[in-house]
Amino acid sequence: MAQKERKIVGGGPKKVLYTLQTVSRIGIGRAAKALGAKNACKACAYGMGGQKGGMTNELGEFPSVCNKSVQAQSTDIQPPIPVEIFKHPLADMAELTGREMERLGRLNTPLMKRKGSDRYEPIGWDEALDLAADRLRDVEPNRTFFYSSGRSSNEAGFLFQLLARAYGTNNVNNCSYYCHQATSEGLASTIGKGTATVELADLKHADLIFVIGANPSSNHPRFIHMLKHCRDNGGQVVVINPAREPGLVKFAVPKSPGSMLKGGTDIASEYLQPRIGSDIALLKGLAKAVLEERLEDREFIIAHTSGFSNYIADLEDLSWEQIEAATGLEQEDIRRVARLYGAARNAVFAWGMGMTHHRHGVENVEAIANLATLRGMVGRQHAGLLPLRGHSNVQGIGTIGVKPVLAGDVLAKMEAAFGVSFPKSKGFDTMAGMQAAERGEIDAAVVMGGNLRGATPNTEFADRALGRIGFKLFLTTTLNLGHVHGLGDGEVMVLPVTARDEEWEPTTQESMFNYVRLSDGGIHRLDNVRPESQIICEIGKRLMPDGPIDFEAFAQHRRVREAISKIVPGMEELADIEVARKEFHIKNRMLHTPSFGTADGLAHFVITPIPDLQDNSFRLATVRSEGQFNTIIYEENDSYRNNAGRDAVFFNPRDMAERNLSEGQRITLRSAAGTMSAVVTAFDLPRGSAMAYYPEANVLVGTEVDPRSQTPAFKSVSVDIETGIREADAEPVASA
Repeated sequence: MAQKERKIVGGGPKKVLYTLQTVSRIGIGRAAKALGAKNACKACAYGMGGQKGGMTNELGEFPSVCNKSVQAQSTDIQPPIPVEIFKHPLADMAELTGREMERLGRLNTPLMKRKGSDRYEPIGWDEALDLAADRLRDVEPNRTFFYSSGRSSNEAGFLFQLLARAYGTNNVNNCSYYCHQATSEGLASTIGKGTATVELADLKHADLIFVIGANPSSNHPRFIHMLKHCRDNGGQVVVINPAREPGLVKFAVPKSPGSMLKGGTDIASEYLQPRIGSDIALLKGLAKAVLEERLEDREFIIAHTSGFSNYIADLEDLSWEQIEAATGLEQEDIRRVARLYGAARNAVFAWGMGMTHHRHGVENVEAIANLATLRGMVGRQHAGLLPLRGHSNVQGIGTIGVKPVLAGDVLAKMEAAFGVSFPKSKGFDTMAGMQAAERGEIDAAVVMGGNLRGATPNTEFADRALGRIGFKLFLTTTLNLGHVHGLGDGEVMVLPVTARDEEWEPTTQESMFNYVRLSDGGIHRLDNVRPESQIICEIGKRLMPDGPIDFEAFAQHRRVREAISKIVPGMEELADIEVARKEFHIKNRMLHTPSFGTADGLAHFVITPIPDLQDNSFRLATVRSEGQFNTIIYEENDSYRNNAGRDAVFFNPRDMAERNLSEGQRITLRSAAGTMSAVVTAFDLPRGSAMAYYPEANVLVGTEVDPRSQTPAFKSVSVDIETGIREADAEPVASA
């Protein structure tokens, strides 16, 4: 296909040079100090750093670093934004792109947009904190919501949800409702757990790794090392992804001289490209082939599962013709992969948001769990389930309670610890909070980190919803487009916070492997930033001066960790982590024995209906680029996809020919939610499938959610094409 002819390879010398250039730009000394300090990586939740050293993982492997780590540091190691910038009206700032906003520098002063004002003005800390507490005191708690990204520490996250609940609301949510909440729901219904069942060491022994609906070559580069290790040891890597991503075909691993010298290492041994949204049909096809060729583990099924007879009956009712029609794949290709699976001793299933960003995202995850259970590849060492999570502490934020519903035992312990009766009403998830805001039912919002506006589907809806909130309080290290769009006429406050390695006291983070790290903090860069925990405690003292919670004492992270250790199951070792310097796996998370968390202790086979996605339109998935982390844009062009720009839309070349579309032609994409001007770009995709970049393509994404997880369908958008001019350099779509 076109991508193979261009011989694009992931990693390689260009990535090394890019990293060196970034390090040079921020200063070799400052970069070395930041990367070498004992702090957890700020990028993805694959995790590294902590007490073993900044570029070392829990297995002691060095150097465990990637360009995402360096990019994250480059954002934090910036000079402060010149105060002259804030003399400009918001209309001027709104003309900047996301990348330009990030590169203004670090925020180093509290900002305030007064009611009806057209610009920010710097204000002092005391005024800012007094005003924030006053505004929250003036509104009814259930007419507020509190939202956190996954970059904050466990300590700040615990205080954040504690402040909200003591204040009187369960409208506490986090970015997982826009990413992996479907994973938590799908694993809960099948194995009774919500996180990975494996640890990093298990991957060393896997002889088959499935990578489903994810592009770790761009989003989790250090995971590529494990895929290479599997291939080097004679194992197999099966990639299931509509797009044939060059970095998953071949990757030149920078830490491997041999891989670099020979121009890259083969990563995928098999690459299946189902149509967008047809993953359940493919996963059921793999299971059907396993059963027909008698490769299942009957002994495990009899001893440790329930629901198998219904599962078999459902697969028997499904014909191969239906599977082929839904996926666009041949039966023999599916059978070939099923045989590889049948021959594997230790298989690990890893997946990303290509599985969760659908209206049937929970069922996608359940189908993966079914397939793993079919061969007993869950509930033992060296095999299992691995959701590839994005933000560096998104899993920890959920663990310590930044979510609208707490487990009954956790809530009871928290009430006992503080002598408080917390609200029992069900709080808003992220989308529900935004929809309430659109209806005019939210008077104040507190947003800790991230870019809620950029992460929300349907950009017009996001601006409308946020604009109707009378008071918005943001805690952030840098400015992003969410700080200049969707502001409305109300008041907006933006408070500058320390980065992880600048924290005044040590903090902790949790990786996707349920591994808790201790970050020392302590680096001084800016003179007017404060830790999130300090800000939360200062607001808490002002908002509830006579309340039962001693926010003054909780400004000490040691006190916060002591509280978490007594309240959150599995976190007991957190209490003395600063003294012992012993990082740990959370108890009862890894499944190295078949003791499942369900009520009956068994793994459950669950029936997953194949969704009806038939229509005459293209089905579009929003994706991230190589030079991007979540909503943060580091580079405007994607080196892994032929240097495509942010307004690219990718099609199968045969679809392009059939529609008389040419490379570089500008067209309009239209969905039920909106329109987007885009540049046609050829890519190796199934017929009828398309891709465009997030968050720019959010203008096309509706607000419909998976009914079980409340996760939006970013990866399954029905779009039509309206042809336009053929000049690639025509005026691009406005950045979302």
